[in-house]
Parts: sequence; C-alpha cells; structure tokens
Amino acid sequence: MKQYDILIIGAGISGAVLAERYASIGKKVLIIEKRNHIAGNCFDYMDENGILVSKYGAHLFHTNDEEVWEYVNAFSDWYDWEHKVIARVDGKTVPIPVNITTVNTLFDEQIATESEMGAWLENNRINFEKPANGEEAVLNRVGIELYEKMFKHYTKKQWDKFPAELDASVLERIPVRQNYDDRYFSDKHQALPKGGYTQLFEKILSNPNIEIMLNTDFFDVKDELCSYEKLFYTGPVDRYFEFKHSLIEKLEYRSINFVSETHETEFFQENSVVNYPGTEVDFTRIIEYKHFGNQKSDKTTVVKEFTIDEGEPYYPVPNPRNQEIYALYKAEADKLTDVYFVGRLANYKYFNMDQAFKNALELFASLEQSAAALTSA
Repeated sequence: MKQYDILIIGAGISGAVLAERYASIGKKVLIIEKRNHIAGNCFDYMDENGILVSKYGAHLFHTNDEEVWEYVNAFSDWYDWEHKVIARVDGKTVPIPVNITTVNTLFDEQIATESEMGAWLENNRINFEKPANGEEAVLNRVGIELYEKMFKHYTKKQWDKFPAELDASVLERIPVRQNYDDRYFSDKHQALPKGGYTQLFEKILSNPNIEIMLNTDFFDVKDELCSYEKLFYTGPVDRYFEFKHSLIEKLEYRSINFVSETHETEFFQENSVVNYPGTEVDFTRIIEYKHFGNQKSDKTTVVKEFTIDEGEPYYPVPNPRNQEIYALYKAEADKLTDVYFVGRLANYKYFNMDQAFKNALELFASLEQSAAALTSA
C-alpha cells in the first residue's frame, strides 16, 4: 500500500473529523471503512418513496458548544429543528420528556404552574441521595407510577436489562420538566443539515489529502499496511484486541433491527418519533422520516426499531460488570504508542453527536500541541 501519515479506522464522526483536521495541515490520510458508505451511523439516503431516511435511526443534532457549532457549519447549511417526541401510554398520547402535560394526561391532574409541578414531583418521588442504579435514579426524580408507566419496560426493551441493572447515569440523562416545554432538547443550537448528513460528511472528507477504502475490514488488511505516524481506531475496543478478555466475560453491546414500511398515505403518525414504553409491542419506537425537513411524497416511510443483542454494535451497555471488563481493554490500549481509541465503541461510552465532534477536535488539538511542544523543546 501507499505511504500515509495518518491511518483512521472508521468513517463516522470521530474518524471523519480527525481525517479532516490532519488533512488540513498537509498530512496524507487513509480511512479504512468496513461498510460500503461513509458517515457511520449518521448515513442517510433517498429511498424509493423519494424521502430522505436515515439507515441507522434518526440523528438529532443539538449543542451548546460554540466551537462544535462553528465547525459543522463550515461544511453544511442547517435548518432549525426543535425535536419533539411523544409516547403512547395507557391508550393516551403524552409528550416526552415528562412535563406538566404528561402528568395531567396520565393522572387526570390539573397542574398549571411550575411550582405545582414541583410539588407533585416532590410528593411522588422516592428520595435517594446518591442513586446506585437506573431504577433509583428514576424513582428519585419522578416516583413509582411514572417509573412503571414510562421507564421500566422501555428500558428493558432498549437494553434487555431493567433500570436496576444499569448505571444510574443511563437514566439520569433523561430530562424531566416542571413546565409545558415539550422539546426533547433544550440546547441553544438545535438543527439538521440541509440535504442530510451524508452530504455533510462528503464535504468534511473532500480534502484531496484524504483517501477512503470502503468495504474493507481493517483486520483483513492490517498486515499489509505500511508504516504510519498515528493510528486512530473507532471500532469496538474488544475487537481490536481480538477479544482477549472474553474468556472472563464478553463486553455487551446493543444492536437495532430496523424494520421499514411504506404506507399509501400522506402521514402515518402525527409526529416524527413516537415511543412505545409499554409491553404491548416489542419495538421501542416508530420513526416517520417525512416529518423531518417538511418532505413531500404521496407515500410515507416509517421505521420500527427493535433493539436486539446480536448484530452491528450501536450502544455499549453501561453497568459495573461491563466497566470492569472495559478497564482491562483500556489498560491494554494505554500501553500502545501512537494508537488512539476514539468514539463511542472504542471508549465503551455513550456520546451525543456534538460530544463525538468535540472529542475528536480536542484530541487533534491536544496531540498537535504536544507535537509542537516537542519540536520546540
């Protein structure tokens, strides 16, 4: 193979940002991508109904970080999108996150003010000063009834674990509102790229210093690679080390089975995303992509999401046992020189999209500052 300065495994957010940054300072970059496309899980495309759909589930960009916002705007125009989610619960439709409307609808309450909502939550919550797991985290915020209706079984479907089997941090991320705000996020910047995410990644990776090998598994070709200055790996950390600690126990990941349907109607549901927290169906949510960007078509495309154990890994499963196993791989990774593990799967940690951008930008900056310091020393 040709000589490259930077070798990157994976063309998702982390890999693309690092490739762009190094290419911008004149480095020759090779990206090796196992899939047949760039953009990782953000990949979207125009389907047979003329609707822009995401192959791996809806991705909603939101951030308060001005550096990240400036970076992504350098490669695409964006349109404002304040994401909203609704849920079918007990035959009723309620907004997520939990807010005044959610409580009034489910419990026939007449709450009207933030103070009244705060009092309702206080009366219903079960106090845990330091929640030890996801169940205690939810009970500490909303109490047993909302926990049973909206969190317990949805979590089981999503993770194949009840909240008590997961770290508190998993469910502490979920917002609870004491007003009528029904936006899923409250960040300053909430937007989607005009034309989709794939075109955003195409522009990020358009530097002539970047070459991309698609349909190529790094582990099939790694012995053929020439030397390089740095390697950035964005895949599952245990795969890099050939699952050497799997005799102890295998790191757990969750995958998703996406089942697409076409309906001969203008719209299938009233919102882009409808969650199903109960046990009456096996899927976690239905996404109707036509809602995003005010798309027009005589038909509509909906995707049901079934979270499963086997398949392409999407989510690390954060609980104490998995963290112990990951720590063994982290110790192996720390021994390596000029090999860096970046992103959700490589760090066995959940990142929002903006956090993934930020993490890659900061890694590049720190490595280049260290290199500059060594050069000047």
